[in-house]
Amino acid sequence: MDYMHRWLQETPDRVWLRDRKGDDFTEWTWQSAYDEFEAVAAWLEEEYGDTGTNIGLLSKNCAHWMLADMAILASGNMSIPLFTTQNAEISEYILNFAEVKLLVLGRAENWQSIQAVLPADTRVLLLPGADPEAGAGTNALRWEDIAARYRGQRAQHQCRPDEIFTIPFTSGTTGMPKGVMQSHDSMTIPVERAKEAFGIRPNPRLLSYLPLSHIAERQIIWVQSLFSCGTVTFNEDLSTLIRDMADTAPNMFFGAPRVWEMIHQGVIAKLGSQDVLDKMLADDREGTQNLIRAGLGLNDYDFLLTAAAPIPASLIRWYDSLGITLCEGFGQTEAMGLVVNTPDDRRIGSIGRPVAGVEVKLSEEGELLCKAAALSPGYYKQGDKTAETFVDGWVKTGDKARIDDDGYIYITGRVKDYFKTLQGKFVAPPPIEDAFAASADVEQLCLLGRGYSKTVMVCVLSPAAKSTPKASIETSLLTQAETVNKTLDKHARIGAVIVSQEPWTIENGMLTPTLKLKRDQIEAKFGERAQQLAHESAEKRSLLIDWM
Repeated sequence: MDYMHRWLQETPDRVWLRDRKGDDFTEWTWQSAYDEFEAVAAWLEEEYGDTGTNIGLLSKNCAHWMLADMAILASGNMSIPLFTTQNAEISEYILNFAEVKLLVLGRAENWQSIQAVLPADTRVLLLPGADPEAGAGTNALRWEDIAARYRGQRAQHQCRPDEIFTIPFTSGTTGMPKGVMQSHDSMTIPVERAKEAFGIRPNPRLLSYLPLSHIAERQIIWVQSLFSCGTVTFNEDLSTLIRDMADTAPNMFFGAPRVWEMIHQGVIAKLGSQDVLDKMLADDREGTQNLIRAGLGLNDYDFLLTAAAPIPASLIRWYDSLGITLCEGFGQTEAMGLVVNTPDDRRIGSIGRPVAGVEVKLSEEGELLCKAAALSPGYYKQGDKTAETFVDGWVKTGDKARIDDDGYIYITGRVKDYFKTLQGKFVAPPPIEDAFAASADVEQLCLLGRGYSKTVMVCVLSPAAKSTPKASIETSLLTQAETVNKTLDKHARIGAVIVSQEPWTIENGMLTPTLKLKRDQIEAKFGERAQQLAHESAEKRSLLIDWM
């Protein structure tokens, strides 16, 4: 709240938040935003006290998501963000486990399924823009009514640095998610220590499009805007992302590798082929770079971040060819703002070096351990899991890594994603997937092989490859497998390729809400056939391919 009060004093009439609908914008200045969320905070404090009642927050990104978050914070209560893509089973678990007493509801495509499992004693507060029928049968309250009734009032709660104010639940690649408690310090100090690496100008333009229910978006958008007096524009819809990027020209932009891949595929699709782009760059490199950067809104950036999953080196180099510098970084909900590359000090393939104030080391098993100020206080109501992850001031990241002589860190895979083949030898999927991703024919990849005689690469084709004759694609994929195999030890070599005819999405359960692969779900769908192909490949001593 200290930063909020600073901007209220210095620039009360500067625009903080901007919602977009078509060509129309609704804007909130620092003063108007403060007046609105403090009115609701006063009601929350009156209704629920200020001792940490859990309040759910379910909405697509919009200004009122952040206003609701601020109201909950200012009232001394705790926000429990939910993903709008979450299934009913996980949502029901979180609502009951966290004992959510009030659900703040905006636009959410999964509301109907969540409503069916909403605890009987959980009230609903509808945000502006929510489906008018959303609160049917729940005696829902309306944000506008409360803001009007309590206009001019303020919550009396005084925030403390160590106070827990939000519990984001991990998106969960396996099993039920864990609630990771966050204090004011654990949300703000990581941004403070990383700000020198980011080099963000004052009053930056920011574009919010990834779910604010994920900690990375909240830090990069919500906290960064508070630190730097930034203006946040909310993406209308993922289908309008490029339009909104071009109009906003964000000074800082964060994308998971899947997002950077989608942007890459969009550029190629618009131009017709990579060959066309290569010719344009050969004829007029600077002009082509300027044209594409402007079209993507990446012509006035201070920092472009990729994190949350491994990104192929070939994709980073593709952006380099356009004069767009992606910097890979690393953090997690339990420990944020840890490691990052910078534009002037970057090593492709690594996640960078620790930022000031962060210590790292490898365990005997090669797991990356990190120590820094303001780690998460732990997992909500799960002391046993807290004790497993946080040990003597160090947090176990769950990632295997290596550190080179210059201090750059390379993630070699998740501890739980390593598998043993039939030969009893370990395989790390990410480096093999990264090498295979150099093929322009593939968009998504997952290497299987736990207990197999050979590994099997499951892939989703790129848009361009989908319009290429099947025989040509098969030849190309098998050639790529042969190329990759030349770099691998015998036990890790690919024996077969499976082409998934359905893309992997959040909706079909193959990706988490933060676009990470759900390897267990992919293995459940493709594993039986993959194991058969691995066995056949070993017997026939040849590469095989199949479509599913």
